[in-house]
Amino acid sequence: MAGNFYQVRCGDCENEQIVFGKASTEVACAVCGTTLARPTGGNADIGHEIVETVETR
Repeated sequence: MAGNFYQVRCGDCENEQIVFGKASTEVACAVCGTTLARPTGGNADIGHEIVETVETR
């Protein structure tokens, strides 16, 4: 698998959304706009609670 997807809970509004673990752009919360993940050149820096790892086949 090239990378994992994570279900992340926004610390500001409690919205949960799926984020790619190797995101190449900033990922904002779809509800309030808070940055959930920042690219680092490898794995994304996810600054909020990871609820679960979502695996695909």
